[in-house]
Amino acid sequence: MFGSIQVDIHKMETFIEPAAIIVGAFIFSRILSEVVKRYIRRSARVLKVDPTNYSFIQHAISMLIFLGAVFFVFRSIPQLRDIGTTFFAGAGILAAIIGFASQEAFSNIISGVFIVIYKPFSVGDNIKLLSNGQAGTVEDITLRHTVIKGAENRRIVVPNSVISREQIINSSIVDLRIQLHLEVLINYESNHQRAIEIMREEAIKHPLFLDGRSATDKMNGKEVVDVKFIALELKGIRLRTFIWVGSDSDAFNLKCDLLRVLKERFEAEGIKIAHDDNVIELKKE
Repeated sequence: MFGSIQVDIHKMETFIEPAAIIVGAFIFSRILSEVVKRYIRRSARVLKVDPTNYSFIQHAISMLIFLGAVFFVFRSIPQLRDIGTTFFAGAGILAAIIGFASQEAFSNIISGVFIVIYKPFSVGDNIKLLSNGQAGTVEDITLRHTVIKGAENRRIVVPNSVISREQIINSSIVDLRIQLHLEVLINYESNHQRAIEIMREEAIKHPLFLDGRSATDKMNGKEVVDVKFIALELKGIRLRTFIWVGSDSDAFNLKCDLLRVLKERFEAEGIKIAHDDNVIELKKE
């Protein structure tokens, strides 16, 4: 009887240690992640730490802790140790199978490392993927994928191996400012000079407008807002306004406001916006 109790106790001890290792690894990983997260957030501005590096390193640390825990579990259980020895005996075949099965996973990890090193984008950058037109703010970079927060507060999850091959427009990589190009098409009978003055006036009055001129431009008397003829089309004259704003979101908001105001000003001053004359009217017989 005592012998069977000792055997049961021994079996329990055999599995208690691995379970303790796994639970301890999980707790240690969460605590370490939270400590690093709080420290970086408090010190980011002072130390000028790139949050991209923090985000990626956080996930890498968690993965290394769990890999270490799995290794110790195999070492602590004799049965698993024997299985591990058998696996190592056929290491060549096992490596080939794992390599084939994990090819995409390793590709994402390696691509994530290159993203962190070369920084085509960082957490907080406003980017646009040219292949599908999806745009938003980079919210997180994990070992496997990059999370982009879209305009509708939806998350776009892109594998690192995919986004590393993408052509990306990064509106935040060097200069946050955006030069907005706003176009209108007016008919030939309208006073184009007055239209240019109105476009310039309304752009300058907007609270999101920035003076993007250099010191040399100001000395040379360059206009605060430049408006150019860019095409003489069949239906009218196409005018383009070049307006500097602080960010991509500011550009969108200013464009929406300016389109509304220009329509009202043009109507009030007799400037007609060109439109398609081929309108089919449906009449009741």
